[in-house]
Amino acid sequence: MALPSTPGASVTGPSIFGGPPQAAHASNSNAANSSHASFSSLTSTLTATPASAASSNNTYIMPNSPLKNRAPMDGYRPKVTRTLGQRTACLVNASVTYCGNNQIYVFGGFDQYTDEVYNHVLRLDLVSHQWSLVDNYGDIPGVRMGHTATMYKGDKLLVFGGENEHRTYLSDLIIFDLKTAHWTQPQVTGPIPKGRARHAAVLHEDKLFIVGGITGHDNYVLDDICYLDLKTFTWSRAWRFVGRFDHSAYIWGDRVWVFGGLSEDMDKVNDLWWLDLKGSPAFESPPQIGSLDRSGMPRNATSPRPSYPVPQSPVVGSSGYAANSRTAQVNPPSFHLKTYAPPAPGAISSLRFVSGTNVPSQMQGVHFHVYSSGTLLDFVTPAATITSRECSLLALDLGALRWQKLAEGREIFKPGYRWHYCTMNDDGTKAWLLGCPTDPAAIDLGANGLEEYLSDIMEIDLRRYGFLGNNHAPEPRTDLVRPSSRTRHVEQSSKGLGSDLARLFNQPPESGSGTDFVVTALSRDYDDEEIMGSALIHPSDSADGDQTWLAPDVPTSPPIHVHRLILQARWPHFARLWSSQMAEFHTKKMHIPEPYSVVKAFLYYLYTDRIDPGSADDDDNLTADLSDVAGLLVMSNIYNIPHLRLLCVNRLSKELDVDHACIIWYCAGLASEEWLRKRAAGFCMTHWGRIVRTVGFQRLPRSALVELSQEIDMEGRVIGGDELDMMVGGIDSRFSDNGSAVSRRKESISSNQTQMIESEADDDDGMEMS
Repeated sequence: MALPSTPGASVTGPSIFGGPPQAAHASNSNAANSSHASFSSLTSTLTATPASAASSNNTYIMPNSPLKNRAPMDGYRPKVTRTLGQRTACLVNASVTYCGNNQIYVFGGFDQYTDEVYNHVLRLDLVSHQWSLVDNYGDIPGVRMGHTATMYKGDKLLVFGGENEHRTYLSDLIIFDLKTAHWTQPQVTGPIPKGRARHAAVLHEDKLFIVGGITGHDNYVLDDICYLDLKTFTWSRAWRFVGRFDHSAYIWGDRVWVFGGLSEDMDKVNDLWWLDLKGSPAFESPPQIGSLDRSGMPRNATSPRPSYPVPQSPVVGSSGYAANSRTAQVNPPSFHLKTYAPPAPGAISSLRFVSGTNVPSQMQGVHFHVYSSGTLLDFVTPAATITSRECSLLALDLGALRWQKLAEGREIFKPGYRWHYCTMNDDGTKAWLLGCPTDPAAIDLGANGLEEYLSDIMEIDLRRYGFLGNNHAPEPRTDLVRPSSRTRHVEQSSKGLGSDLARLFNQPPESGSGTDFVVTALSRDYDDEEIMGSALIHPSDSADGDQTWLAPDVPTSPPIHVHRLILQARWPHFARLWSSQMAEFHTKKMHIPEPYSVVKAFLYYLYTDRIDPGSADDDDNLTADLSDVAGLLVMSNIYNIPHLRLLCVNRLSKELDVDHACIIWYCAGLASEEWLRKRAAGFCMTHWGRIVRTVGFQRLPRSALVELSQEIDMEGRVIGGDELDMMVGGIDSRFSDNGSAVSRRKESISSNQTQMIESEADDDDGMEMS
């Protein structure tokens, strides 16, 4: 991306995003364009013309051409692996938990064929893909199913509740130490929650929150929420929240989020509930020990209802173990909880997703809900009446409350498999699906001749879809309204060292900031209304490729004052150049031939590890526009900075819109980000009539215009007007009364009046009908 170099000041044409012609002497394009060019070849290029320093203003031009020879990224598709060793039986309602160190633990569950309930502990090594039965000791819990197992402090599993072989609902907590394989049951105090199964458990600030579930002989659906303080092992009281079971729960942004599952009417639901925790003393302070019972009334108060008995410990079953009942298994009648549980403190909100292009239908396929970096992921996996082609990976941004499709089912799910469990690492960067093949010839039968439910595993690297992970996720916004693409992107400022360094960024030395290096970029002498952001300028063939110094008469941006030490520590490419001890480079001036806003955002990232820091002083807005982020994506590829690449992909995928879709598609291609490029191309095809009217589209190079137009299927065509209305009506009629969908490739028609419609050819992909 260095500018073409000639003996005089060579002028390039304007970029696809506008801006004036720029002139500069640039580095050797051959050395800069090679992804495998050795550092010695680069330094030989830089030192070949020492006289150039005398004929210039001693400003070095950083070589930054795209690495054209880097192998393009192939389309990512997760791999299915057959496991070995002591594979589990056909377990249903077991707990499957990733416990770090490349290990997944499975506990409990019942056998689908024999109805036997287990309390075995099994471990799957994700390196060798080997199952093993874990010898465990101590206060071994009884058999159970429908319980939860939550990772705590990196080496403990907190197992709560479930249902034993006698259909008794449990409310005990047992802790499994992963290092010693030892079970312990702590003595708890406070109002013990009602025994339950198929509930949700989520850990937050040394509190284990329990939400919903089913209980009682009539499978009453619980609508409560409570928590156990793990510092004192004291239960809080129970509050009314939302009636659900087989649902998922997550805590993010000081809110408890609940999605999916079955309602009190036994319907699969598609609504989202959340409860505000912030500002409520009931959630922020430890519960009072033994002050209240579960009904919420003082212990000495007279209740209008008769007292309920505490059941005795269940009889030991054929398994040799009974449910651990050192803690009383309270099982009051359903009406008692219904009548006296008060509403949860804090605001309770809900949102129902009625329809939309990417809104999932919980009635179709098998859904697994997991959460990562403020996003709900919905894996829509194959079932008897839905093929892998009709499945997908969908994401709901909990800040913007907007669904997006990250990948089509055929890009993730290999045909011929059914998936039964899903688990995720604590960082939120990888998920695993466990299941088995559906082809009778491929099914492994255990020693008893029955199907092995968890014979295969599929690992999904979520970073390939732009996920930062929980450790790098941005702070959540307090508002739930997605800002427009033209508004300032204001978030909480960075904390710690990055926040302190940000105060010193771009401050002149005379201010006492200690800055000792100057970086310039392309001139800002253009109309801000005309430009859309980064135009990563491609070098043309240079007549004088040895020039690496900026011509004295070339207009540049205002100087950006930085600290050489920070650039050296955070920018490996800069560090290599500095360590070569070239006298010319030590002039402490450098020019990066990129737009000023992109260069400034790049340098700010080196200081703060962020690309969306908010606003700065009066006339300097450090918030990176989407087109600038697209430019940063290419720079992350040029200089091989993986974390910056991940930040860019994450934000570009979340905020993809009409104005920037072409820019994102183009820059994703330059950066070899195939998934993002494909996603942006699909967005362009869906909104083609609007895309072709954007400035970004009109400034694409001719070759890029042709390439983008060829993203459509060979049989695709543009329709509009009455034909579009007829097509929409035809698609609506393709759904049967019971909500089951037929395999379809051409129904992705939105409200736009001009669309690109894919081929009518259908591929049933081995579809099974029940």
